[in-house]
Amino acid sequence: MSVGPDTIRRCDTERGSVDRGLNGGLREWLAGLGRRELAVLAAVGVLVGGGAVLWYVRSLPRPVTVRTLRPEPAPSPSPVPVVVHVAGWVRRPGVYELGQGERVIDALEAAGGPRRGADLDALNLAAVLLDGQQVMIPRKSVGGGAGAGPSPSGGSTGVQSLINLNSATAEELETLPGIGPVLANTIIEYRESNGPFTTVDDLLEVSGIGDGRLADIRDLVTV
Repeated sequence: MSVGPDTIRRCDTERGSVDRGLNGGLREWLAGLGRRELAVLAAVGVLVGGGAVLWYVRSLPRPVTVRTLRPEPAPSPSPVPVVVHVAGWVRRPGVYELGQGERVIDALEAAGGPRRGADLDALNLAAVLLDGQQVMIPRKSVGGGAGAGPSPSGGSTGVQSLINLNSATAEELETLPGIGPVLANTIIEYRESNGPFTTVDDLLEVSGIGDGRLADIRDLVTV
């Protein structure tokens, strides 16, 4: 079926009439809106447009940063202290806390060093300390020979000659733990003024000697 020119012109005329009618109706509707309605309509248009732009931006591929976490090094264990008992012919006998790997010479220095008359040759000053160890510093015998003493790791003591409180010189008394030159002379002055000691406990009558100091020297003296 052929369509003639008249028919085509008629269709174009009708289409133009419809378009003019739609455009005219839209213009009339917009003209009927107030300023407030137009502002709301514009805001809706902006929101719709903005949402479309935001959706588009979010849909774009984004780079991903990969962080490699390095494991933190484990903390090194704290060194365990070594507790030793330093006794015998030292200036400050007692219990001392030292570090692992320290040696007998370190324990001796912690106790104030040896007293005069100490027999350091009887010890291995280079021996490594052990926890709970007793370091006994022996003294030389009155006759000048080395007195028997325990090893640095402890053990039974040998027989040593005791210092006689009634005949010992000041130098011999100074070899006792905690007895210095002043206290040694005080002991001699006491026995010269009050007569010989009858028991070791009489030392408590000497000024400067208390229960603690007497306990340190009780087994080292006689009357």
